[in-house]
Amino acid sequence: MLSERNFARQIDLTSLQLFVAVCELGSIGRAAEREFIAASAISKRLSDLEAALGATLLHRHARGVRLTPAGESLLHHARSVLFGLEKMQAELTEYADGVRGHVRVHASISAIVQFLPEDLGAFARLHPQVKIDLEEHLSPEVLRAVQEGAADLGLCNGAVGASGLQTLPYRRDRLVLVVPKDHALANTGPLPFEASLPFDHVGLHANSSIHLATHQAATRAGAAVRVRIRVTGLDAICRMIANGLGVGVMPERAFGLLHTGDALQALPLTDVWAQRQLVLVARDFSSLPATARLLVDHLRADELRQAA
Repeated sequence: MLSERNFARQIDLTSLQLFVAVCELGSIGRAAEREFIAASAISKRLSDLEAALGATLLHRHARGVRLTPAGESLLHHARSVLFGLEKMQAELTEYADGVRGHVRVHASISAIVQFLPEDLGAFARLHPQVKIDLEEHLSPEVLRAVQEGAADLGLCNGAVGASGLQTLPYRRDRLVLVVPKDHALANTGPLPFEASLPFDHVGLHANSSIHLATHQAATRAGAAVRVRIRVTGLDAICRMIANGLGVGVMPERAFGLLHTGDALQALPLTDVWAQRQLVLVARDFSSLPATARLLVDHLRADELRQAA
């Protein structure tokens, strides 16, 4: 059995990075293409890793690879190690010349469309030396990215649930039902979501928080949402509804920002779930690099002002 010191000497970071790449892509060949290294070299490193650990990490098959239980465990620890190294590098870099750094942010489409352009723009003007990488993902994927260390910060719908992660309030929004101006529901004022169920809907991705909320509401009403078409963006919802393809649910502020004509109308939903809390998510806010904590404070400024 290897001592802790000998074990550490036999596990190199490059092999861990390549192992994670193979797991993420499901194939040694695809990992080789992404990492610009020969597939045979990756295969040799994985074999050496298995020999050092004394356990099989991957089952190789014609279509790629499948993780063993030992591989699943190593993947979890490898991501933690690599995340820790990235964090260490970021913190040390910040000491070089004032507050500098790189913050990786994953956010839901609702946060990106409604609030982040102004918030991140203001932050960038105050701190031009800080680089922010922003990616749009569904709320469940945002949580997974933070959990796995692929993102320093996440912004998503708080109702999704962030088990094992820390959250802080960010902004509140309200969902509305968007209808054409000549629709049967137009000019009816605030209404429950149930009133829209007899009509065709333009919906978002099946794993989006809005999709989950509306379908759960329909189930409680003993009905189903008649989804005529699914789209991936809030602007596409407006365009589809304007062209007579149904009605749809989206955040009120996003509707105001995206729809500038008079072809559509937004009707407030009276359902409790239509009032939403968007949250900031992190593994541990107190242990974030200084630049990430600076961004958190900036993003929370509006929430704190409202609470005061």
